[in-house]
Amino acid sequence: MPGFLDTDIKFLKGVGATRAKTLASELEIATFRDLLFNFPFRHIDRSRFYTIGELSGDDLPALQIKGRFISFSKEGEGAKQRLSGIFSDGRKLMECVWFSKIQYIAGSLKTGVDYVIFGKPNLFRNAYSMVHPEVEAYDPSKPPTGFRGVYSVTETMRKKGFTTRLMQNLVSNLFANTGYATVEETLPEEIVRWCSLMPLRDALRQMHFPDNAHALRKATERMKFEELFYVEAHILRFSMERGSRIPGYVFRTIGEKFNGFYFNVLPFELTGAQKRVLKEIRADMKTGRQMNRLLQGDVGSGKTMVAFMSMLMAVDNGCQGALMAPTEILATQHYETLCGWAAPIGVRVELLTGSTRAAKRKEIHAALESGDIDIIVGTHALIEDTVVFRRLGLAVIDEQHRFGVAQRARMWRKNSVAPHVLVMTATPIPRTLAMTVYGDLEVSVIDELPPGRKPVTTLLRYDTNRHEVDRLIGSQLREGRQVYIVYPLIEENEKLELKSLEEGYKRTCETFPSYRVCFVHGRMKPAEKDHQMDLFVRGEARIMVATTVIEVGVNVPNASVMVIENAERFGLSQLHQLRGRVGRGADQSYCILMGKVKAAAETKKRLSIMTETTDGFLISEADMKIRGPGDMEGTQQSGLAFNLRVADLARDGQILSKAREVALSVLRGNPGLLAPGCTATEASPGDPSPIPLTARSAAIVASELKVRFARSEDWSRIS
Repeated sequence: MPGFLDTDIKFLKGVGATRAKTLASELEIATFRDLLFNFPFRHIDRSRFYTIGELSGDDLPALQIKGRFISFSKEGEGAKQRLSGIFSDGRKLMECVWFSKIQYIAGSLKTGVDYVIFGKPNLFRNAYSMVHPEVEAYDPSKPPTGFRGVYSVTETMRKKGFTTRLMQNLVSNLFANTGYATVEETLPEEIVRWCSLMPLRDALRQMHFPDNAHALRKATERMKFEELFYVEAHILRFSMERGSRIPGYVFRTIGEKFNGFYFNVLPFELTGAQKRVLKEIRADMKTGRQMNRLLQGDVGSGKTMVAFMSMLMAVDNGCQGALMAPTEILATQHYETLCGWAAPIGVRVELLTGSTRAAKRKEIHAALESGDIDIIVGTHALIEDTVVFRRLGLAVIDEQHRFGVAQRARMWRKNSVAPHVLVMTATPIPRTLAMTVYGDLEVSVIDELPPGRKPVTTLLRYDTNRHEVDRLIGSQLREGRQVYIVYPLIEENEKLELKSLEEGYKRTCETFPSYRVCFVHGRMKPAEKDHQMDLFVRGEARIMVATTVIEVGVNVPNASVMVIENAERFGLSQLHQLRGRVGRGADQSYCILMGKVKAAAETKKRLSIMTETTDGFLISEADMKIRGPGDMEGTQQSGLAFNLRVADLARDGQILSKAREVALSVLRGNPGLLAPGCTATEASPGDPSPIPLTARSAAIVASELKVRFARSEDWSRIS
């Protein structure tokens, strides 16, 4: 017999087979547990009645009014018919309107009867109305209730009679079921007591039917902590198991190649941040465990130099290095850069991409297997089974979110001893997101630019400033510079009123007839796209009109202007990535955000953030707060192995930090939660003390981890 929480939802009072089918298909609610943890997306206060005369403004919350309908009328015909009811609170009138279930509603409501209507008042022509309000008979023996949850109800569910009120009733029936008393705690009692958390059964009831604002806040904190605790325990457990289980090459020496480059070839002084990161990488490579490190840094911060010098450490210790890039153009640019650095010290670098000719490919395969190639640069061609290394010591993966966890894992399997892995990204990742999305990686940050680089000047302009922008572009072109112009769409979309790439290309050619203009978009064939990009890279085309495909993959130090049309349609992190395409030389560069004059004040405020700072981490934090972590560029490919029901990575950083600290303490205090033969990583100064659990509490944690992540990606399998 299934337990209470695992009972089929069709057996709940008020559901039945038909409604159960709808709940399963629309909200994935198949059991009592699913309904219990389907929390309201917001709560409304129904502790008082309002009068129509109290209403003011055009953005009112949902509220309730007591009164009577004085008349009903049907207007229109067929599918366009609507029901209108004039509602009076005894002093003023309000119209209530229904567009569906008209016959049923008209037959169930009567004039002259006391009702309570609940909904969001809409102001139209100085009069308020409610569309599809909830209506219930007024019972003087029942005073207005306090907080009430509002549940997600899809349009399909509405057509089948589901309302938020019905969802409230179903949850109420669940709590009234005698089986609810058997719901067991999902956190160890040691943690509940130590963190002063609300007990589970109380928290669940308060999440749905809170007594007051304080009780709702405490319940929400409890559920957020629990959710994040298990996410962090899952990630940390995997990380600890991997660290114990996967040996890595020991790079004991800094040798001839590294020192020869550092003292004789290095074209500029390393920044303090680059030196710090190299020391972190060096320390990892001496431990005997596989390094798995994320290197964050804005475009132009010197990540490639750090990667190259890290690969020299591998070469000096009898190993090979590999650098994998997401596009052929970026791989080619890396190859050309590394060749210039490697030639003076006798390090052989080769390039392997999908375009490499068969004869050359065969030669490279043989040289990799024999060890004659020290460093290989390439695209996903490097992870093909035909590519065999003699001794791959370090795999560098540029722009991790373009590949995904599984492809990264294929690089790990190239050796009997797993190579060290350095993942590079120019997408600044907020700390709270990095702790979850890249929780299995140690994180290094290059947070300063090389000397001589000038910050990009960012300007917010509108169509009324178009001639001013054209003058700036013209002056830069006359000085020999190059220009990017980025559009969000390829074809005209009148509904969104966005300028198209074709229209922009035509206008640019007409405005600057003396200069060659190339264009790039995602629907082009790869060969044509590469040809157009190559025209710009070589300087034959002075202006590139493009979509966001240029966000990653073009390095043109001579480009000094980036114009982004319809900037309001981009996220802040994406704008920052695009801005990174300029400012790569020593000259002053400009990023011009073209917005709508009539854009909302909030939109203008958001874009103004870009004009105030070039700090990618500040921008990414602001972007995540505005858009949420699910919309952050690249996170969908990052290996995120969970869905958050309650917690919000953009706003719950403090709870996340606490949950991670407790999860680390629990795993350190209870080695049995790790895989057999694995040991917890050594504690560092400042780490929290271990929390030993009773056998029952440890079993709770183990069971919850198994239930919560049974359908998520098995991270341990990756290694």
